[in-house]
Amino acid sequence: MKFTSAIASTLVASTLLTSAAMEWPAWRGPDGTGIGNAKNLPVEWTTEDNVAWKLPLPAWSGSSPIISGDSIYFISPSKEEVKEEPAEPAPTGRRSRRPAPPSGILGPGGQTISLYSVSRKDGSINWTTELDSGNKISFKQNSSSPSAVTDGKMIYTVTGNGITTAIDTSGKIKWEYAIQDHHWDFGIQAGYASSPILFEDLLIIQVLHGMHTDDPSYLLALDKNTGKQRWYQERETDAIKESPDSYATPTLSQTHSGVQLIILGGDYVTGHDPRTGDEIWRAGGLNPKKATNYRIVPSPVAVDGMIYAPTRKKPLLALRFEGKGDVTDSHLVWKYDKPAGAPDVPTPICDGMFFYMVEDFGQITCLDAKTGEVIWGPESTGLGRVSSSPVMADGKIYFSDEDGETAVVKAGAEFELLGKNKLDGSFTLSTPAVAGNQLFIRTAEHLYCLEQG
Repeated sequence: MKFTSAIASTLVASTLLTSAAMEWPAWRGPDGTGIGNAKNLPVEWTTEDNVAWKLPLPAWSGSSPIISGDSIYFISPSKEEVKEEPAEPAPTGRRSRRPAPPSGILGPGGQTISLYSVSRKDGSINWTTELDSGNKISFKQNSSSPSAVTDGKMIYTVTGNGITTAIDTSGKIKWEYAIQDHHWDFGIQAGYASSPILFEDLLIIQVLHGMHTDDPSYLLALDKNTGKQRWYQERETDAIKESPDSYATPTLSQTHSGVQLIILGGDYVTGHDPRTGDEIWRAGGLNPKKATNYRIVPSPVAVDGMIYAPTRKKPLLALRFEGKGDVTDSHLVWKYDKPAGAPDVPTPICDGMFFYMVEDFGQITCLDAKTGEVIWGPESTGLGRVSSSPVMADGKIYFSDEDGETAVVKAGAEFELLGKNKLDGSFTLSTPAVAGNQLFIRTAEHLYCLEQG
């Protein structure tokens, strides 16, 4: 029996969703592929045109909005407190001056990290719940980077400090779990950023690290109703220096023998039993030269009997699922190892027929999902640096650069740039979300709800 992409997506989605009203319940949408069922989405907009509403944000974040019914949830630091620094003594004959601001594009935001619930109708804030304190910046991340996930009844969050929280739809905290108090401390170079995922009654979390620790990498599952540990599994790797670090988010794959948990990082992609964490198979070849800086940022993609494993640009591997033990050679279907086109940061998208990659400077490439043959690209969109991931719906692919400009590309066998639209601000790191006839884009300054006027 061959799993079609539609069947596989439906089966995996059924393990994630309990309510038909939820349209974008996690960072990568309802089935973890970045693909939604939204229709009549806009192609053109400005900061005013085709804007249903926009909500000013207290601070920037890489955390993406999720959508459940009439509510939108997102994580954010509080507004940054600007402290007045005393003037330095002025040398004779010169004016006094203040110390230079810290290096970096923006400050980290305030110290408090909160979950926001927002009305999908008008963008008004329903409630906020404090999750954590001690926000800090690490390269392009602060401690709010992981996105939330929901089953429609509860919202689950993990902060960059490892504080894991379950919050009900009224904003009340049901339980908390401090990962670093119960397990190994985080030792990842650029700060913890992996988002949690749901499977049945489990909240699954990965901690793949090594740059700043000799402690093991591990996977963890909590009971979503109680917050109690259900399983803990260390994940072996022979990656060195920064290469054990992974900022990827796990995904789920429907196989002939059941759902598998797919983990990417530490020079390997592995398949696990999501009910126990036990490793079923693993494939190497992601870091063939055993480089010391092959940390993984993009997440694995699982569609239609295939597992796609992006790395630090190249190689990008496509493997058949199933198998046991080392499947490095036996299950490799194709490899993309060209000098241009593959991503370092954005997670690709696949609908089972086409495989789309957005390169970090706005180029997009389309491959045959089954053979790896280049259909078109790399094609330029004119965007700058891209640190978020693309989403697809309504026959369109949307992806934003750090300056708040979003490209709209037609999905399919021929490249067509449908539109390119700029919003305010800079340092846009968040992946868009889609639901109904609406597109949601989080810039550093606003959360926008866009719809065709």
